Amino acid sequence: MESRTLPDWLTHLESLHPKTIALGLERVAQVRQRLNLHPDFPVIVVGGTNGKGSVCAMLEAILHAAGYKVGCYTSPHLLDYNERVRIAKQQASDAELCASFERIEQARVGRASARLDDVGLKPDLQLTYFEFGTLAAMQLFIEHKVDVVILEVGLGGRLDAVNVFDADVSVVTSVDIDHIDYLGETREQIAFEKAGIFRRGRVAICADSDVPQAISKHAQEIGAELWCMASEFGFRAHQGQWDFFGQSGERHAMPVPALRGAFQLHNASAALAALDALRDCLPVNMEAVRRGLVEVELPGRFQFVPGQPQLILDVAHNPHAARSLAQNLANLPPAKTFAVFAMLKDKDVAGVVAALDAHIDVWLVAGIDAPRGATAAELRRVLEKQGVRGEIVTCLAIANALYEAGNRACENDRIAALGSFYTVAEVMRLRGVRGA
Repeated sequence: MESRTLPDWLTHLESLHPKTIALGLERVAQVRQRLNLHPDFPVIVVGGTNGKGSVCAMLEAILHAAGYKVGCYTSPHLLDYNERVRIAKQQASDAELCASFERIEQARVGRASARLDDVGLKPDLQLTYFEFGTLAAMQLFIEHKVDVVILEVGLGGRLDAVNVFDADVSVVTSVDIDHIDYLGETREQIAFEKAGIFRRGRVAICADSDVPQAISKHAQEIGAELWCMASEFGFRAHQGQWDFFGQSGERHAMPVPALRGAFQLHNASAALAALDALRDCLPVNMEAVRRGLVEVELPGRFQFVPGQPQLILDVAHNPHAARSLAQNLANLPPAKTFAVFAMLKDKDVAGVVAALDAHIDVWLVAGIDAPRGATAAELRRVLEKQGVRGEIVTCLAIANALYEAGNRACENDRIAALGSFYTVAEVMRLRGVRGA
């Protein structure tokens, strides 16, 4: 058979399981067992409603600056699948990913080196796109003999594919309402799912200022050592710098992270707390911390694109993230704001709109051409029902919305592309903005 290209493999991955999301660890655990994927390096698992990507990026930047060979697995990607798997801050190549996918595929269909009858496993296991990619990433990290791995939870935590690997330290960045079809309708139900990444005898970090009872209860029940924001660790902000306090003492006059946004000090504190938990096996000096905070990059999170009018990219796709974006917009100089707005229909569109209403003058709504994408007409109905104060303009596609915003906006106005990774990715392609 002719060797598959990366696009071929990704198409194959999409066809393997009838559902895009199928939570559960049995399938991925069996394939992991066939491949004997047992990392011998520290593993940091990062979950939460929002802020996961920022914490992963900061940890990666700081540990890289400290001289460690870091494996980092995040999702979703914006422009290229390769963004999801990084080794020593370099994206995995197409060839590396294809070779790793081939190994996972052979194990999945029962052609691993181990004899199946020895381990009592069924052949030809169905894996979701994310499960397949998670195993492939870990296989690459083991092959490259990395010093430490950072894994970002895809959805929830307890039943997410990432959770098949034991965390040496786990982080829950924030807990809010999202993915209610999978995680539950209340904050406590969602918190229980996210706490599933905690491990007995290991440090578990909660960076949410309002710690859900389910987080505390689960940590206590399984014997995890829970560190909470403003208790075991935290920060004090000053003009242009900040102080961190944690289990290994205080660090003063820290540089503000290069990632923009008011919530980034919470994320930076969570990252430093995780490093405190691993200080015996992964010591990091202050120079590396400062360098990492200054050099960290994460596209699509309150990202400014140079030029006039100002263009801001933000993947905010739930009310919690939208409230953070609203706060960030409020901290900018006053300007007329045009929103290039597209979302997935299974998200809380009304909640996002309510959070941003006061900061948007013109809503340019467009549909997302994907199975879960909301149409422009559906978004318009939500905006009208919410009674937004801004003008609503319906556009054929995201490209049309961006073009319309560019035509209408003056050089001192701003354009914010928001609502989904799909929205931001499309605007990045149209404007030639690079990814990670």
